[in-house]
Amino acid sequence: MSDWDLDLRDAEEQMDEAFADSGDVVLGVLDGTTDPETWIRSVDYGNTLLLSIDGDLNELAAGFAREIRDMGGELMHFRGFLVVTPPGTSIDTDRLGDE
Repeated sequence: MSDWDLDLRDAEEQMDEAFADSGDVVLGVLDGTTDPETWIRSVDYGNTLLLSIDGDLNELAAGFAREIRDMGGELMHFRGFLVVTPPGTSIDTDRLGDE
């Protein structure tokens, strides 16, 4: 047998917690301290991200922007924030006028 210490009860509990948060709006700071996989996983679970940008947006979003788009999500820079939506949730900009 293997020496793995795999506790499936704990894994199920963590999965339940992660999926319980689906459909939420997650507020955060995009400053390079959060692993890009964390943002990808959150959007993959169905959450919308509203991230305050602290630094160069292109550099900070490089680790997850393409993957979010490839999975069908949307990203939009708006007034110092990056809005990231999961697949099936579009960003409606009709009320912004001609900015």
